Amino acid sequence: MSLEFTQLGVQHDQVAVVLVDHGSRRDESNHLLLEVVEAYQKHADWRIVEPAHMELAEPSILTAFRRCIELGAELVIVFPYFLGPGRHWNSDIPRLAAQAAEECGGVRYLVTSPLGLHRLMMQVIDERIAEAIDQPTDC
Repeated sequence: MSLEFTQLGVQHDQVAVVLVDHGSRRDESNHLLLEVVEAYQKHADWRIVEPAHMELAEPSILTAFRRCIELGAELVIVFPYFLGPGRHWNSDIPRLAAQAAEECGGVRYLVTSPLGLHRLMMQVIDERIAEAIDQPTDC
């Protein structure tokens, strides 16, 4: 992945990525985000990748921002791990990220779009359908 950082005024190793899901009272749901973060760390070239839950579980967005700062981040990119836009992506996550950034000394941050209708989502849908056909469960 080739990204231009000169307009951001930071070095690549000063950028952190925070993957944010909704958060759940169910441990297995929260654990899935940890698996996603681990897989993304292996896939991507970011030095700092942290999980965060919007609510209901730790680490919170603020906790993740603090961890990023401790690891040397000067820019935090917040990725909402959501399928589509909605109130959480449009207002809740940007508001929580702004609060966390302010509490962390005004660190700069960006909030990305959610997963949404990305061209690769069609491939994921196809793969899930093929898995269901290969290993059908009782209907």
